[in-house]
Amino acid sequence: MKFYIKNMVCVRCKMVVEFELKKLGLRLTLIELGKAETTGPVSVEKIKRFKQALLKSGLELLENKKNILVEKIKNVVINMVCYTDNKLKTNFSDYLSEELNLNYTYMANVFSAEQGNTIEHFIIFNKIKRAKELICYDELNLTQISLALNYSSVAHLSNQFKKVTGITPSRYKLLSA
Repeated sequence: MKFYIKNMVCVRCKMVVEFELKKLGLRLTLIELGKAETTGPVSVEKIKRFKQALLKSGLELLENKKNILVEKIKNVVINMVCYTDNKLKTNFSDYLSEELNLNYTYMANVFSAEQGNTIEHFIIFNKIKRAKELICYDELNLTQISLALNYSSVAHLSNQFKKVTGITPSRYKLLSA
């Protein structure tokens, strides 16, 4: 059985999901951000207990197809921004369409309707969030950070950073030191 899980964005979340499924006696066949699969049928009672256990950890079992799609989109974005070092060879809309095998316009419309915000804003928010982390780590300079986050230039990163946070990356670095 496939389970789609909201807010599952890190290794710790995957560990929680794996633990809760095993606690219910279910055999896990796949676990990735936002998704877990088990073998065989799962009783309604076990699903109910799994759902309650997830809520205690800040996670949520998704059952609505549109919510599942939104979570898949978010997970692709988070994976690309935070966990992949690959430079995009195409624009993000094409990448997202290819990853999820869906029309980008359809995904964008569903995402906006469900989230009240665009995929583009979600990408920018996560890129700036990641930029803040990288600035705090103090291992990369702004040029390296802008390249790692697929920005065309340091100026582009700085402009978006200031729009989102209200301060420049340099000022942020001084404040976080």
